[in-house]
Amino acid sequence: MSDERIVPTELGEGRLVVRRARRPLATLLVSHGAGGGIEARDLAALAAQLPGQGITVARFEQPWRRAGRKVATPPPTLDVGLRAAAAALRVRTPLVVGGRSAGARSACRTAVELGAAGCLALSFPLHPSGKPERSRLAELAGVAEAGVPTLVVQGERDPMGRPEEFPDPLPGGADLAVVPGADHGLAVPKKGPLSEDEAMGIVVESALEWIVREVAGVGNASGT
Repeated sequence: MSDERIVPTELGEGRLVVRRARRPLATLLVSHGAGGGIEARDLAALAAQLPGQGITVARFEQPWRRAGRKVATPPPTLDVGLRAAAAALRVRTPLVVGGRSAGARSACRTAVELGAAGCLALSFPLHPSGKPERSRLAELAGVAEAGVPTLVVQGERDPMGRPEEFPDPLPGGADLAVVPGADHGLAVPKKGPLSEDEAMGIVVESALEWIVREVAGVGNASGT
């Protein structure tokens, strides 16, 4: 079961695309990055597969994207949109706030104030490409150290933060799942160790297992 709705914000109209689980254990609200939309491969895979496992997935299209702009508006404006999307959902299940790239940063910045039960950071941009000295670790640390369970799903070849560039252990006990051979878009080479379906399988299974274990509190993923 799915539906779409327009979400008014201070910065224009956003859009929510929701695929509902029959008996939801949790709701995952995700937003996209600065260079793409909610059709991104990882967001699409989560929306296609998690509802069948008891997780409602709501993908939020930011106003700048809906308006047809090619470049994202400044980071604080993404938080405005995500807050409006969370308010529009009015969930009764535990809420996981997440996103990819710039959307992951926004999720980290807003999860605590939104009362989120978890934060899912897909392709967290630890630093701008080629500029490791400009670390954004504080955003990730802020949510995890506030006690919000946090999962980072990172491509092995991500130029904005390879897995080995993150501290071990991650701040606040956050979890890290690695997609072998994947880049920032979680795309894998045609002759790499994994197919795209296998790579997306890692994304989905990692998110599912973590949500069930850390957020829904019902044991392990096989029970859903």
